[in-house]
Amino acid sequence: MEPWVQAYMAGMKCLSEKRYADAIAQYRKALEMRPGEIDLLHALAAAHMYAGELDDAISTANRIVELDPSDHLVHTSLSMMYQRKGNIEEAESQAAKARMKAWKAELKKNPNAPPPDDGPIKVLQ
Repeated sequence: MEPWVQAYMAGMKCLSEKRYADAIAQYRKALEMRPGEIDLLHALAAAHMYAGELDDAISTANRIVELDPSDHLVHTSLSMMYQRKGNIEEAESQAAKARMKAWKAELKKNPNAPPPDDGPIKVLQ
């Protein structure tokens, strides 16, 4: 197994054990070996979010947007991050982006796919 994958897997184990600082350290180690790896960035963003480091989570997620503008999952993550920050307007905007990008991806496979629901997201308290 490649060293960056070992670090990634170690980070996943730490994340599952809610050892967020350790997970972040492992993901950063993996990113040193494999900069720009989207799956690593998603994992790092999640670890920051669960650690309550929302600005770092958002910054990492925005890097994903720069590297892969078609990634719809990152907008779902950003929506959750902004919800946790209490910025519901931006959370709804990110959720809408996720729905539109997912629909556009679906249209490539299924030209008859119905458009996404454009209603507001439901905020869980």
